[in-house]
Formats: sequence, structure tokens, C-alpha cells
Amino acid sequence: MTVLDRYARSLVLGEILSGLALTFRYMFKPKVTLNYPYEKGPISPRFRGEHALRRYPNGEERCIACKLCEAICPALAITIEAEPREDGSRRTTRYDIDMTKCIYCGLCEEACPVDAIVEGPNFEFATESREELFYNKEKLLQNGDRWEQEIAQKLTLDAPYR
Repeated sequence: MTVLDRYARSLVLGEILSGLALTFRYMFKPKVTLNYPYEKGPISPRFRGEHALRRYPNGEERCIACKLCEAICPALAITIEAEPREDGSRRTTRYDIDMTKCIYCGLCEEACPVDAIVEGPNFEFATESREELFYNKEKLLQNGDRWEQEIAQKLTLDAPYR
């Protein structure tokens, strides 16, 4: 009986017909994939992307050179040098992040008392050489200026959980 059953099924092509039915069923449903370079999916407010240094609304940089981010970084990717200013406050003269060492843990962002260093929404920062992944203070401030609106919105959405 099993031999006849097998021959009957191969003659009717049941597997092929059920496969075609499944194909036609999904052919007319809306697509779930994104056309990536042109369409981007939603990003969580807690996403950790490219680092940025923020400024106050008056244009002054937020970093007060407390060096908490440098101390808490488990990968030792952050290097800070500071000196006092004329008004007695301290500001950074050098703020470097080696992005090849960074593990994107977010501890630097959590340790900062003034929200100066943040991890922004940018995840598209591939480079062709390692030297381009050594971020200095100017590069970090440019990132902060470029992504300030998104970063401020992210911090506002994440505020109840901090």
C-alpha cells in the first residue's frame, strides 16, 4: 500500500502544488523587509551609536573635565587632558576616544554628571582606515552639533528610566 501511495502522490505532485499555494499566498501580502539605504527602521531611545560631545544652548561645551568617563571606561578608550581657565573653571584641552577599543557599554554616558558625552543615534560610521576611528575633541563636538536634536529627544524619552 505504501508503494502505491507514494506513486500516486508523485503523479499528482501534491508537494509542488502546496508549495505553489504557499508562494501565491505570501506574494500578495505587504512586504516586511526594508530597502535599507533608502528606508531605515525605528531606533530605540537607548541605542548606543557614535559618540558625541554636547554643548550648552549658548555654545559653550558641556564637559567640565571631571574625568569620570575616563575612569569608568572598561576598555580604557577615553583620554582626557584639562587645564583651568581664567574664571577658575576647568575645561578639557584634549578629549580623545579610540573607537577601535570602545565596546559601546554606555558607562561613560551614565557617569557624566552634565550629559556632555553621549552615544548618539548614528550607526553608519564605517571607515576605510583605523586612523579615522580615533576621535578627537573637534570631531566629537561636530558629532554633537550634527545630532543635537536627536540626542536631546533621546535623553528626554529616556529620562524617566535614569
